[in-house]
This record gives sequence, structure tokens and C-alpha cells, in this order.
Amino acid sequence: MAELDALRRRAEGYGRLAEGLCRLSLRLKGYRILAQRLRTPMGEIDIVARRGSTIAIVEVKARADWGAASEAVGARQRGRLARAAHAWLAANPRYAGYALRFDVMLVTPWSWPRHLKDAWRA
Repeated sequence: MAELDALRRRAEGYGRLAEGLCRLSLRLKGYRILAQRLRTPMGEIDIVARRGSTIAIVEVKARADWGAASEAVGARQRGRLARAAHAWLAANPRYAGYALRFDVMLVTPWSWPRHLKDAWRA
């Protein structure tokens, strides 16, 4: 049990580091981070960012290699993210006129995050 807890803590730490790298990458590209690790009744959103008139809902996936990372967002998770995004928009009506986009950022060891814009449509 203690070994499992240690693995979970390490994975959580790696996930936080990956999200931090992704936020930095987005800022360098001109995005403004509106929320991070956002919990809604529908689920958690890793990053909500704005650039111009676009709101990007960003899911961060940290894996050992690019292939595993790119396959990590399934249909069920996409639906959950769409519901969470709409809950966030309902709570933040000042962004109602903005375009909503779903992005994925992939993180692997020793490399800069890959940003997949408009990874899917809700």
C-alpha cells in the first residue's frame, strides 16, 4: 500500500510539473491563463487560457512517449471536458462571445510540450 501511495505521489508531482511547463509555454505564445486545475461539478479542467477572442480549454497529458500521450484523451474524457467547459462559461458570462476551442498539450520527459490546437470539437 505504501508503495502504491509513493507511485501516486510521484505521478501527481510529474503531472503538476507538466502543467507548469504547459502554462509557461502558453504564456510565451501570448496566452493569458484564466484558470488552472479548475474543478467544476462536471470534472476538472487542467488549464483555461485566452488569446485574443478565443478561450482554449487545455488538457495536459504527460506520458513516457509521444504515442502514449497522444492516445490519452478518449471520447468519455472529451465529453467530460466539454461539459466542464460549458459549466465554466456559464459561471463566467463575460466570455460568452468568445470562440471555444479544445486543445491538448503533450509532455514527455526531456522535451518541450507539444501543443495540439483544436484537437477535437465538442
